[in-house]
Amino acid sequence: MIARYARPAMATIWSDETRLARWLDVELAALEAWAEVGAIPAEDVAQIREQVVPPTPERVAEIEQVTDHDLAAFVDAVSEQLGAEGRWVHHGLTSSDVVDTALSLQIQAAGRLVVDGIDAAIDAVVAQADEHRHAICIGRSHGIHAEPTTFGWKLAGWAFELERARTRVERALETNRVGQFSGTVGTYAQLEPEVERLACERLGLDPDPLSTQVIARDRHAELLGALALAATSLERFATEIRHLARTEVREVEEPFAKGMKGSSAMPHKRNPKVAERICGLARVVRANALVGLENVPLWHERDISQSSAERVVIPDSFLALDYMLDRFNWLMRGLVVYPERMRRNLEASHGLFFSHRLLLALVESGLPRDAAYRAVQAHAMRAWEEETDFTELVRDDRELAGRVDLDSVFDLDATVRHVDTVFDRMHTIVRKEEPVHA
Repeated sequence: MIARYARPAMATIWSDETRLARWLDVELAALEAWAEVGAIPAEDVAQIREQVVPPTPERVAEIEQVTDHDLAAFVDAVSEQLGAEGRWVHHGLTSSDVVDTALSLQIQAAGRLVVDGIDAAIDAVVAQADEHRHAICIGRSHGIHAEPTTFGWKLAGWAFELERARTRVERALETNRVGQFSGTVGTYAQLEPEVERLACERLGLDPDPLSTQVIARDRHAELLGALALAATSLERFATEIRHLARTEVREVEEPFAKGMKGSSAMPHKRNPKVAERICGLARVVRANALVGLENVPLWHERDISQSSAERVVIPDSFLALDYMLDRFNWLMRGLVVYPERMRRNLEASHGLFFSHRLLLALVESGLPRDAAYRAVQAHAMRAWEEETDFTELVRDDRELAGRVDLDSVFDLDATVRHVDTVFDRMHTIVRKEEPVHA
């Protein structure tokens, strides 16, 4: 991911320096496990841990010019820091034992940042939803006025969707909380399952129950899919903000601080550029999920056709989503909302949003449904075409007005009377602070 869309904490997790540090963590965990089962001298392992540091990316790259193998170059760069005890480094392991297990560690660290970002987004959405719980606005279907809702009600739906995104990401992280120390083709021919168990335990991972020299990539595909779904939810929210920010609608507006410029040419512009950026990056994360699916089918026990692709798509998906969550959080916390404009837009369709309530009231009065529908539709079409108030046309129709209580039918507050039910549900998903025990 280019630096423009990479936040420091996430970028650090996927840096070359961190990757090599995690590789070393894996190597050391294996050495300590070997020592614990009595296969190699514990004093040699203690000396290795005391002396060794992660090699620099530059040094590994220099050695790789000769080895043409990055993990072999890493092992050489570690071993050259040591004396005779260096012969134990990478003992019994194959490259994927180190690479795949270290990748799991990076995924767990990156996943924690993403979950934190989702939690922050939920908090921001809930705060706006609470503030605008009763801000009545028109609900739209097919882009056309439908029936009233509230802006807070709309946002509450976003909170539930974000909570589902968090659940999916956490589940995918758990699926990827595995390591492997099973050797070539995964048969433990040069290792012991107990070494794997002990090493994984030290790293906070579970042993993959059966790795075939690589951890199966369906795990990573699930992860990329969860990240892509989260990104797509953010795109859905951003798309709604973009629509509502259009000049003709102008129910919301992105934060616009002093000194900002919306356009290089037109000083009046206040464009929804952050929302548009979120939409653009969602396409990247979705495309990466497809690569994750294509990485699943490998030849026989392993090949490395997935390796080059996932070195790009896994870090970039985390980096992009982390950035998107940060920008969405900023957007929601500073979102400018115009309830008065929402009310004017609602009234612009001349009360047509009452048509369903009138239809039901007429049916309940005994009128056949189709006859009721046609009668209401006739007044609705006239109101639409002549820009005449629908409620007044109905009141002037003695046949309809005499059948139902029109004051009850045309009660705007009654259309959103169940808003508190939804908000009670929403508040069950808000994070609760863990109690602090002395």
